[in-house]
Amino acid sequence: MQSYDFEESVGYWLTTVTQAYHRSLNERLAPHGITYRQSHVIGWLMLEGELTQAELARRMMIEPPTLVRILDRMESLGWISRQDCPADRRRKLIRVTDAAEPVWTKMVACAKQVRQIAGQGLSADEQYVFRDLLHRVRDNLRAEKLARAAQ
Repeated sequence: MQSYDFEESVGYWLTTVTQAYHRSLNERLAPHGITYRQSHVIGWLMLEGELTQAELARRMMIEPPTLVRILDRMESLGWISRQDCPADRRRKLIRVTDAAEPVWTKMVACAKQVRQIAGQGLSADEQYVFRDLLHRVRDNLRAEKLARAAQ
């Protein structure tokens, strides 16, 4: 069996840091009655505007049936609305509602807390370099994907 040194893997470190970040954010959102996945939905919709359920599931990297359950709960809370797409009635457009504004405010406050904690001990220059390195890793992976698709 071939050995693999996980701790030398960029993927290992990205995964463990991402999981710790998500746990920390989820712990801060929970007292407000917000789940991490609900924050994802609102975050994507605030960033992108309305999205179809399929587009939202793709951005969140979850299966559409999983998203439907999340959206059902959020719709019952009045945080989102689902409407038929005028161009294709089989598709549903998801929008945030005015009732989501206080939720968004709480989410932003929690996210800023986690960001501050995660960045403790890192200078502004180190944070810039860290972001730059992550962008480069992402761009490398995107370029490799495009190269494979072109073959």
